[in-house]
Amino acid sequence: QVRVVEFGGGLVQPGGSLRLSCAASGSSFGIWSMGWYRQAPEKQRELVARITTGGNTDYADSVKGRFTISRDNAKNMVFLQMNSLKFEDTAVYYCNVFYGATNTNYWGQGTQVTVSS
Repeated sequence: QVRVVEFGGGLVQPGGSLRLSCAASGSSFGIWSMGWYRQAPEKQRELVARITTGGNTDYADSVKGRFTISRDNAKNMVFLQMNSLKFEDTAVYYCNVFYGATNTNYWGQGTQVTVSS
């Protein structure tokens, strides 16, 4: 019913930038927030950034000041602008869509971000 697709990952050098995009389709009514999580090799999945339909944002301490999350509610899209990328940002990034009315999370397939010299 709900499909989540993200794109925009790639290989960048330290200090470089990438912009990730995510779109939710199928059923958009009831979305409370959209956000990004990441999972590095042999590590747990962690929250990177999240934004509600009202515009409230949360960021992981490790990305504050470097990453910016934004959204287009009309298109059910969320974006993540990543600047000043570091080696430790290397991970698979997953888009998350949270439906507050049903307390349900939906996930994208993941997009690889690799920061390497």
